[in-house]
Amino acid sequence: MPQTGTIRLTLAHSPDADDMAMWWPLTGFVSPASSGHTEQLRHPAIDTGRFAFTPRPEDVEHLNKTARTEPLDITAISAAAWPGLRDLYTITDCGASFGEGYGPKLVATQDAPLHCDGCVRSQKPDIAIPGANTTAAMVLRLVLGQSRDAITLVEMPFQEIAPAVAEGRVGAGVLIHEAQLTFQDMDLKQVLDLGEWWHRTTSHPLPLGLNVVRTGLDAEHGAGTVAEIGRLLSASVAHARANPGETREYLQLHSATRPEWNDAALLDRYLGMYVSDLTASMGDTGRAALARLYAEAAGAGLLDEAVEPVVA
Repeated sequence: MPQTGTIRLTLAHSPDADDMAMWWPLTGFVSPASSGHTEQLRHPAIDTGRFAFTPRPEDVEHLNKTARTEPLDITAISAAAWPGLRDLYTITDCGASFGEGYGPKLVATQDAPLHCDGCVRSQKPDIAIPGANTTAAMVLRLVLGQSRDAITLVEMPFQEIAPAVAEGRVGAGVLIHEAQLTFQDMDLKQVLDLGEWWHRTTSHPLPLGLNVVRTGLDAEHGAGTVAEIGRLLSASVAHARANPGETREYLQLHSATRPEWNDAALLDRYLGMYVSDLTASMGDTGRAALARLYAEAAGAGLLDEAVEPVVA
């Protein structure tokens, strides 16, 4: 029996700037988690209909795993993780992040004898990755090819990778989120841009993160619920993009642990990269890119089979 009255849904997302930016119009301004409690400081900026949305910011690799063990109403996941979750979740047309000729960066110290993907395959350094289920890790494995079994991949939280490389605890690392733009501040060099490699290899944008909705919500709240939620998510992204001043204001409210969000130029550059037209609607371009990612992964033995993306 569909529920009546206001339906509260959990909206889980990565704590990086693009996910935070996309969803504040649905959740309203909420106080930072570091304050010890969640307080609504401003009501949602758009009409959320019969739903109320509770934000749940967590590391994307944690969400990749939690999405199976604790089904979430709406969540960000890595594009690489969806094939293993496709029985539970439908991809939404909006909310995905794509690298359009750019993407996660493989970096090393300035004096490291690593200059290209060929150097990595031959020298086989330990490489830090932001989670085994991330798209960054999947594409790195595609780059490494047959050498991947001889290279140790070290999982660690995304924010710890650049310091680990700079301190010599690993030979190289794959950077995601804003660290893609700030690694030179730690005197690191780019060895390879995985998004550029992918585009050169396939001519497609690189699907990185997806937004997905639990398919079972249709049974719980009535047929068409997943599509209805998708429309609200699209409206949220559109409002955030149309109101960059409020988006920056919200991010600055949460910038105590992310001082880079106070750099307006860096923030605008990052949001321009990952809250793009393809984020507003992946369309046929995004679907084709996802299908190619899964086909390449299956061909390399990283997936049991190629799967077709199901997008609402």
